[in-house]
Amino acid sequence: MSRTGQLLLTRDGILLAGTIFLASCRGQHADAYGNFEATEVTVAAEVGGRLLRLAVDEGDRIEAGAALGAVDTVALVLERRAVAARRAAAASRTREAHATIAALDVQRTIAERELSRTERLLRAAAATAQQGDRAEREAHVIREQLAGARAASGGVAQEVEALDAQVALIDDRLSRSRIVSPLDGTVLARYVEPGEFVQPGQPLFKVASLDSLTFRAYVSGAQLAALRLGRQVSVAVDRGTDTLEALPGRVTWISSSAEFTPTPIQTREERTEQVYAVKVAVSNREGTLRIGMPGDLVLGGSGETE
Repeated sequence: MSRTGQLLLTRDGILLAGTIFLASCRGQHADAYGNFEATEVTVAAEVGGRLLRLAVDEGDRIEAGAALGAVDTVALVLERRAVAARRAAAASRTREAHATIAALDVQRTIAERELSRTERLLRAAAATAQQGDRAEREAHVIREQLAGARAASGGVAQEVEALDAQVALIDDRLSRSRIVSPLDGTVLARYVEPGEFVQPGQPLFKVASLDSLTFRAYVSGAQLAALRLGRQVSVAVDRGTDTLEALPGRVTWISSSAEFTPTPIQTREERTEQVYAVKVAVSNREGTLRIGMPGDLVLGGSGETE
């Protein structure tokens, strides 16, 4: 073998040995490995229409309840006006029906009084049978008219209630046309631009709270006995120049069932082992942690480790 080839092999061997040595030094105190993640919320359109405005860009910090955009509502406004006009007409018919009922009620009272007087006269033989039949017929007709007017009034009242429900439904859709932030967080992605036509349920942007991230790691059954919810642990992250910074964290979740180690975590041999997933809440007020960043779970204290 030439001297050049020997030098290349020697250099590669040194680099490989150095990499293995550094990895060994950095990982000697790590109890488990994992990555940071956050609860991501995808905000979607709740009504269909042309997107008029969307005032968010990737990386923007937004507050919960902030109005960020709007979907065109012209069609909804016109529909509401039409329904409101129908409702006003139905309400007018309701008032007319009430007036008709009041008038018929007075006529019924008079007709029943006339019927009673005619019956007394018939018993005294002071009225004819024809007069009695006429009084009875008039009283019966008035009662039927009154019952019909009351039924019609009830139908109109139900129509008014149905139209009120339609107006409320349109008002709800109008309110949903406003695009509002569901939480305090940072915009991770934006999927649409103003002027595009969006459908109900179509994603608009993705947001996540990055003030506190979740570190998901996987521990063995032996390590599981040392963990409990609320326990204070440390998560070591790479700060460059082969330096790890240990950040304080708190165990918030421990899996109740074992699983095989996920593919991205360890080697092929270690992936055949049964492990338990755990989640650790780590403060990120300074914004130095990123979603997907790897780290080491340390069950000891905090501080920087060379």
